[in-house]
Amino acid sequence: MTAVGFLYPGHSAEDDYPRIEMLLLDSDVRLYVVHTDIGEDAHRVDALLEMGSPARLAAKVEELRLAGAEAVVWACTSGSFVFGWDGAHEQVRSLARAAGLPASSTSFAFAHAVREVGAARVAVAATYPDDVAAYFTDFLKAADIEVVAERGSGIITAAEVGTWGREEVLELARAGDHPDAEAVLLPDTALHTAAYIPELEETLGKPVLTANQVTVWEGLRLAGRRVRSKRLGTLFATRE
Repeated sequence: MTAVGFLYPGHSAEDDYPRIEMLLLDSDVRLYVVHTDIGEDAHRVDALLEMGSPARLAAKVEELRLAGAEAVVWACTSGSFVFGWDGAHEQVRSLARAAGLPASSTSFAFAHAVREVGAARVAVAATYPDDVAAYFTDFLKAADIEVVAERGSGIITAAEVGTWGREEVLELARAGDHPDAEAVLLPDTALHTAAYIPELEETLGKPVLTANQVTVWEGLRLAGRRVRSKRLGTLFATRE
């Protein structure tokens, strides 16, 4: 059995993880989610820096170790990219030391997943306010990924994002797409997307990478597993 652990801030779209586990159709993969203290629920730089602080993450790693996790991922995009490229690396190194396990974050998951699907130019369709979305664009540029379009939605709280359903997610992706983009990125783990990925890709005619999807893929990558599932989009249809 392959077990992967995820540190998820608060409660918004964590039910994407059992859904993804089911869609993997691989009975020996287990995805364990442990909730970290979100602090102030706000897509604001100071609140995000506190949410992703080493102490908040380290406080929950023991639960994942006891569950038998072989790798751990900080399942938060904004609470990682807001630290910048170098700061996000240090955040992951600190998490790996605290957990005694290979570690990553959703921001790095996006960088790795973009390469996996063979994209060089992407569009960002974000739920965040524009100033926070710009941090994600800067992070991707530091990973040598060209961002041809960036769209924010001005939503302040993860709680509100978690109420969005299929129509809102499809509209977000459509509005954020760009003709020159080879993939569209939806970077918020508070957004429910696991049920809509094939429809998103069919609608846009290109790979769509969503936060919880890439987070699970990254955790499996760290654990040395490649699992295929067409129901999870192009990313999970690539080579094993």
